[in-house]
Amino acid sequence: MAANADRSKYREVQGELTAAGLHFAVVVSRFNAFVTERLLTGALDALTRAGAKAGDIDVVRVPGAMEIPLAAQHLAETGRYDAIICLGAVIRGETPHFEYVCAESSRGVAQSALRAGVPMSYGILTVENLEQAVDRAGLKSGNKGFEAAMGAIEMANLIRQIAKPAARKRSRK
Repeated sequence: MAANADRSKYREVQGELTAAGLHFAVVVSRFNAFVTERLLTGALDALTRAGAKAGDIDVVRVPGAMEIPLAAQHLAETGRYDAIICLGAVIRGETPHFEYVCAESSRGVAQSALRAGVPMSYGILTVENLEQAVDRAGLKSGNKGFEAAMGAIEMANLIRQIAKPAARKRSRK
C-alpha cells in the first residue's frame, strides 16, 4: 500500500459543530451533584453556543451513574433526539464498587447507543479523588460536560451526513 496516497481522490465525511435544528437529551446523575451540576452547565453552554434552542434540549435527572444507560436508551427509543449526552461523576472510594460502576456505566452507554442507533456521548467522570473531579468539571482541565456536548453535536451531524445518501437511494427505488 502506498504511503503517500493522494487524499484528494477520496470523499471525506465529518460532522459539523452546529447544533441548530438538532434535538438533544442530557442525562445527568444527581449523585455527586456538586460536580455534575458543573458538567451540566458546561454541556448546556456548548449546546447553546453551537446554536441549539433551549426548547430543543431536555435535561433528565437520574439517581446515579448506573441509571444513566437505561434512561439514555429509553430516550433514544422515543426517536425525538439526534444525540444524548450522558453526564455523571464516579469518585473512587475504599471499596471495589468504583470499578463496577465505572465499567457498567461505560458498557451500558455504549450498548444503548449501538442498540438504538443514536449517538450518546460519555461525559461520566471516573476519577481518583474530588480534586480531579472538580478540575475536570471546569476548574483546571476544561469542562468535560462541554466536551461531551461538542462530541454529541458532531456525531449527530455526522450520522445525518451518513444517512442522507441511504435515504436518497431508497427514494429512487
